[in-house]
Amino acid sequence: MAADTPTRSRVLVVDDEKALASVVASYIERAGFDVTLAHTGPEALAAAETLDPDVIVLDLGLPGVDGVEVCRRVRTFSDCYILMLTARGDEVDRLVGLSVGADDYITKPFSARELVARIHAVLRRPRRPEPERGPDEPRVVGDLVIDADGREVWLHGESLSLTRTEFDVLEAISATPKSALSRRQIIDRVWDEAWVGDDHVVDVHVANIRRKLGEDPADPRYILTVRGIGYRMGRG
Repeated sequence: MAADTPTRSRVLVVDDEKALASVVASYIERAGFDVTLAHTGPEALAAAETLDPDVIVLDLGLPGVDGVEVCRRVRTFSDCYILMLTARGDEVDRLVGLSVGADDYITKPFSARELVARIHAVLRRPRRPEPERGPDEPRVVGDLVIDADGREVWLHGESLSLTRTEFDVLEAISATPKSALSRRQIIDRVWDEAWVGDDHVVDVHVANIRRKLGEDPADPRYILTVRGIGYRMGRG
C-alpha cells in the first residue's frame, strides 16, 4: 500500500507584472510548493479566502486594491505568513506594510533563490508550538499577561490582538525578561538562523507591539530599548 503523500504548502503569489509572477511561481513550484497566481487586489483577496494559503507573496503596487489594503483585509480572516515585495528604497511602504500585519519583506530586484529561502524560513516557524516540557505559567508584566502556550495576550484584562509575528517577537523578549536580546537574537528565535535581510525589521514589529500596548514611545513600560544592544522587558 502506498504511503500517504505529504501535504504541500500553498503559496499565493500576487503581482501585477504577469511575466515576473510566472517566473517566480515556477521557481516556487520547483521548490515543492503548490502555487496560485493573482494579479490584482480583488483577485488576491478572493484567492486568499478560497485557498487558505500558508504563505502570500504580496506586491504592494497592485491595481484595484493596493497591497497594503490587501494585507489589512487578509489579516481579518487569516494568520498566514505574508511576505511583501517592495521596490528598492520604498521604506515608507515597507513600514506601512509591516504595520498592517505583514511578516517580512523582500526588495525588488531579488533572486528567486532568496525568495524561496524566505518562504522556507517562515514555514519552519510552527503555527502552534508544542512545548517540550509541561505548560508554562502565563508571564505577568504589570497589567500585561502573556500566555506563551496558548498564544494569547491580555492587557488590563482585555484580549490584545497581535499578528503571529508580533506575538512571536513579544514571546521571545518576555521569555528572558531580565536579559536584553539583540535584534539578531530575536531574528534567530522568531524568523530563522539562516534568515538574511535588514534586521531593523525587528524595530518595526516592536513599534507595532508598543502601539497596541498604548505605550509612550518616549517612555515605554513594557518593552524597553537597551541602547547599543536591543530590547528587554520592562516592569509594566
